Amino acid sequence: MISPITTHQMPLNPILTAHLFPKVDGLLLDVLRSLSPDDWEKQTVSAKWKVKDVAAHLLDTALRGLSIARDGYAPSAPNIDSPIALAAYIDRLNTEGVTVYRRLSPAVLISLMEVACKQLADYHATRDPYAQARFGVSWAGEEKSVNWFDTAREYTERWHHQQQIRLAINSVKTTEAIMTWELYHPVLDCFLRGLPFAYRNVSATPGTRIRITVSGDCGGSWNLYREKRNWVLTEDAPAQPAGAVSAEPTAETIIPQEIAWRIFTKGISRDSALSQVQITGDSALALPVLSMVSIVSA
Repeated sequence: MISPITTHQMPLNPILTAHLFPKVDGLLLDVLRSLSPDDWEKQTVSAKWKVKDVAAHLLDTALRGLSIARDGYAPSAPNIDSPIALAAYIDRLNTEGVTVYRRLSPAVLISLMEVACKQLADYHATRDPYAQARFGVSWAGEEKSVNWFDTAREYTERWHHQQQIRLAINSVKTTEAIMTWELYHPVLDCFLRGLPFAYRNVSATPGTRIRITVSGDCGGSWNLYREKRNWVLTEDAPAQPAGAVSAEPTAETIIPQEIAWRIFTKGISRDSALSQVQITGDSALALPVLSMVSIVSA
């Protein structure tokens, strides 16, 4: 009798992104300098924001993040006792910031962005990656997180909002500029760390494996395993006893890299995403990933 498959996954590696801030924000400044007056008012995939709104948001969050995390200067906040309350508070701050900074001329906005980007990169470079962060990564279900995860979360913000701007300009060359293994794969890896939390209410028999694959040069595969009480994420295949036949996952979702970031940031409708992904196996286990959101607010 062949023994059942057992899983002995190693924990996923940390996602170290602090060194990428100067490069990704340097490319942000390049694209902002290239915009025509009409480009600044083009609609992005975020329904409520045009290009200038997104740029204003990137300036606001950089300055806000430095004030709170680096300088310990936090604005007064309401009682936040639920994910809904947190999202509402963040949404309010975002709206206020965009309202203020979209009033600036492009030239002034860019000049302030240069200063903010430099200081933000310097701050993240000084953090101990393994020390506890001030805030947990809430969309991954963490009340406490280490700095490398918080820094990676901030990096995904810088990357995906920049890509919203590039997509709005509607140039293939422009959208591909930051869709490289070096700059995009860490974004995907960080987003997909939210899978166990996103699947927390999905039931399955212990030992069930779900594979999420992002196709393309920047992608990869992530395996979600059901243990007795919870889901565990790993990039490794399950360990198998000698003579066992390699088991295919119970379900697999293959997502093109061009839309993966949009799925996890509320930048594409579920129906549109569903028409572009490939599903094999149990669809009840394959489909929840399309509802995963790896941001707190827009």
